[in-house]
Amino acid sequence: MEYNNLLVEKEGAVTTIAINRPKALNALNTEVLAELIDAFQALAKDSETRVVILTGAGEKSFVAGADITYMKDLNPLEAREFAILGQGLTSLIENLPQPVIAAVNGFALGGGCELAMSCDIRVAAENAKFGQPEVGLGVVPGFGGTQRLARLVSKGKAKELLFTADVLGAQEALEIGLADRVVPAAELKSFCLNMAQKIVSKGPVAIRLCKVAVNKGLEMDLTNALSYEAEVFSLCFATEDQKEGMNAFVEKRKADFSGK
Repeated sequence: MEYNNLLVEKEGAVTTIAINRPKALNALNTEVLAELIDAFQALAKDSETRVVILTGAGEKSFVAGADITYMKDLNPLEAREFAILGQGLTSLIENLPQPVIAAVNGFALGGGCELAMSCDIRVAAENAKFGQPEVGLGVVPGFGGTQRLARLVSKGKAKELLFTADVLGAQEALEIGLADRVVPAAELKSFCLNMAQKIVSKGPVAIRLCKVAVNKGLEMDLTNALSYEAEVFSLCFATEDQKEGMNAFVEKRKADFSGK
């Protein structure tokens, strides 16, 4: 599929997706959401891609939010369908087999913040801004913001941000756990690529199982989560990657993982 709003670049085992609507600050409408869903569905089946980087084109914005011009005249049924479409995308990213790094290069507001929160790791440029400003428009977040924000930061802090519509700078986002790293804007791309390559060098099956274990475990009580972890741990011993990784360690050489 050819995309009107996305730039997709594959470099070895790392695929970068850039939302490319810089004049609209990369705002999300139904066409952008549909293209992102198509791109991530394809990546889920792509055995060559081991890490995905999601970013925004231009220097100002990751995603400034959902497209207000599009949303303002929606009726309740259309609004529900739009929310379900956005939630489908964020759930797809959250459950993608590969790790997804959000390279937040500017505004990550509303739907943009929700999109970033669905990624596994958020690396923010120093000029990045995070927030859920929806109540200022008379609505609530609809792409998972009321749920993922409270799971990333404290419940009280999430409510504060949701109720006040405050926008946070990158450093404050880092302090509360909404961002995981803050780097100079000029270094954002190279930093994310270096992180991606570091992940690529590790056992791909183990990486995928780590992602599943963390995501599923957070929805369980600790006893069941630990039991699930033990099952996932044992599964690793049926893989070629486990044999290669441990043999390489004993033989004092670099492991050559096959992803099997």
